[in-house]
Amino acid sequence: MSAEPSPPHHHLPSATLAELARGEGGPATLDLLLEAERSRRLLLLRMLDDAMGPGPAWDLLSEAQRRSPSVVDELLMYPQTGMWLATALRRLRGSIPQDEPLWVVLGHFSALAAVAALRAELDFSIEVPVRHGRVPLPTLGCAVLPTTEPWTTATVRSEGGRTVVETADATIAVPPGPGSAGPGWHEVRRLAVGPTGRQLDVALDDLDPYRTYPQPTEPRPLSEEAVTQWRKELERAWRVLLRELPGTAEAMRRGVFSLTPTPARERFRPRSVTSGDAFGGIEASEPDDAVQLAVTLVHEFQHTKLGGLLHLTPLLTDGADVSTELWYAPWRDDPRPLDGLLQGIYAFVGIARFWRAHREKTDAQKAIAHFEFALWRTHVATALEQVHHHPRRTPLGAALLDTLRGHCAQWLEEPVPEEQLALARLCAADHVARWRVHHLRPPAPAVEEAVRAWLAGASGPPVALAAEPDLVPDLSARWLDSMAMLARHHLSTTPDERPPSEDPEKAAAHVTGALPGDALLAAGDATAAQHAYRAHLAVEPGRAGAWAGLGHALKAADTEPAAAHLLCHWPERARAVHQALLRATGAAPDPVRLAAWLASPTGSR
Repeated sequence: MSAEPSPPHHHLPSATLAELARGEGGPATLDLLLEAERSRRLLLLRMLDDAMGPGPAWDLLSEAQRRSPSVVDELLMYPQTGMWLATALRRLRGSIPQDEPLWVVLGHFSALAAVAALRAELDFSIEVPVRHGRVPLPTLGCAVLPTTEPWTTATVRSEGGRTVVETADATIAVPPGPGSAGPGWHEVRRLAVGPTGRQLDVALDDLDPYRTYPQPTEPRPLSEEAVTQWRKELERAWRVLLRELPGTAEAMRRGVFSLTPTPARERFRPRSVTSGDAFGGIEASEPDDAVQLAVTLVHEFQHTKLGGLLHLTPLLTDGADVSTELWYAPWRDDPRPLDGLLQGIYAFVGIARFWRAHREKTDAQKAIAHFEFALWRTHVATALEQVHHHPRRTPLGAALLDTLRGHCAQWLEEPVPEEQLALARLCAADHVARWRVHHLRPPAPAVEEAVRAWLAGASGPPVALAAEPDLVPDLSARWLDSMAMLARHHLSTTPDERPPSEDPEKAAAHVTGALPGDALLAAGDATAAQHAYRAHLAVEPGRAGAWAGLGHALKAADTEPAAAHLLCHWPERARAVHQALLRATGAAPDPVRLAAWLASPTGSR
């Protein structure tokens, strides 16, 4: 294969950079990013060739390129090719562990070469890896062979237009065209949705090992019923995007190439993933509905654009604290490094923009649309404020973050109905409070001093307890978004559809990680919620969500304002002192009385 001896220097015009800094990016911008990504792939391929040395796969790919350059180019730009290239190079450097042998990883190159040669209509024969009885041929499909060996080889042979995958014990015919089935063969389906001239055409890839990010997985073919469902939801999602974000949809037509389906998850909690190494690929769980899938596409396309930009220019400088500095990310359970926070900001700006448009266009589920817009604009604003003046921002990084901050400030001024606005504020504040209880630790000497002060009957805690807490990541932190999940369940039903007095235990059971108090608070019964939280803390005094929820329940009920303020803003102090008192005396103090004591003037400075 002939590689470019000197790849072009890629330059993004100022107008393109300004467009990306706004969180946008039209077709022309995507074309520039794709050109740069193609050069990057060629460089990675050359690096791999230098490491592997000459061989039949390289010779076959070169022949295919001479016959049909567009075929090889399309294969090179397939997202899973980029993921494989990055994985193979990391394996050669020993930087990532994997179960599959190195020769299987490197042998995937032969499968790529076979596909290029087949599509270029060459006669050839080449040995390829067999993975647990399966031979994936990227973009085409997967042959299934009768073998019990986890890792072995087969031969892909093509002559006179007939292609087979064969071993000593079996021969599987590769169908001649897309949409063809055959014994022992699963095809990669393609989904083309939308009107002529505005179609989204993607591979629904359930077969390529490198379709999942960041770790490869074995093929898991979908049933025909599942494929039909994905097609229906994608058609509906695409109509939503064409109607509400036509510029984004047009850019997606150029920059989204494959969709990797994974099983459905809990309602309102989809999972989706992209990788900077797999430009144009999206891994997504089966959606609840078309709107959720539209949101997922917007979310992951934001990551795709930012990943392409980061391949050309940094937004952050390196620094001594890169590996240790961690931040609050309102969309995550865990503290995040600065580059991860930046990725989230960019992605969720896109989500806020989607809900801003959707709430004006939809009549169904308008309450949820208002809630989602109010919630995500608040979350993004919170994240942006943390890094507004961070010294690691490059000039372009500063311009991007400042531009997004300006947009978000304007969104925060837009009216939202009171019920949805109040719920969004509750959910945003509750997430912060839960995160603090899990990950922040008041200074240990100050906690012990507070214990002594409480036991001695002092009027308030020591001033030292108000010192900056330590950030200690809690690996057990899960489901910090439970209040938002309950709010979505609440808003997705009309008042007539809601049970008049649903058992809070049953309501909370709909959402993993939720407590009965959470269900009561999300439904607006603050008085019952505070009783439920106190009862829970009597049984499980360390439960982070109960401490956070108790503060918001007290605030909503307008009772015990001092305790409510402390628990809403510094719940980690109450839990730390409460646990220390329990260890010291064997008896747990009343959490509200303790929080009110901690909120005295000496404790709040």
